[in-house]
Order: sequence, then structure tokens, then C-alpha cells
Amino acid sequence: MHAPNRLQICSLLAPLDDAEFQFLRDSLEVSDSVLSKHIKQLERAGYVRQCKEKVNGRQRTWIYLTNNGRTAFAGHVQELKNIVSI
Repeated sequence: MHAPNRLQICSLLAPLDDAEFQFLRDSLEVSDSVLSKHIKQLERAGYVRQCKEKVNGRQRTWIYLTNNGRTAFAGHVQELKNIVSI
């Protein structure tokens, strides 16, 4: 979660139930492959999950923070606040 793009992904997902892959890609202004790589790392850590469905014949992917991901993100944000308040 420490990498800037991973932190941004978690930050975008935190207030939402889920977000579509395209929304995250466009918000971060990265390529599909870069976003996929970061999502896979977050998924391996147990912080996010993917849900894939066909919509109007097209494959769509939604990403959401797991409970562990929400907890880790909140802890990370708190630590950053502690660091800057010193």
C-alpha cells in the first residue's frame, strides 16, 4: 500500500462500495497494465478483490476494498497523520 499508486487506489476505494476498473485507471491516469499490476499486488495482500461481470456483452471489472484493506488503509492514514504532526 506504500507505493503512491496503490495508496491512491485505496484512497479512491475507501469511500465507495466498489469502483469500476476504468474509473480507477482514468482517475490515476495510468495504463491498464500498470493498474492491473498494482491491483494484483493489493489483491495478494488481501486488501482488494475483483468482481467481473458481463454488461451488454462486454466484460466489466469492479474493484472493492476488503475489510482487511479498509483496516490497513485507515491504519496507514493514521500513521501518516502521526508522522506529519511531529
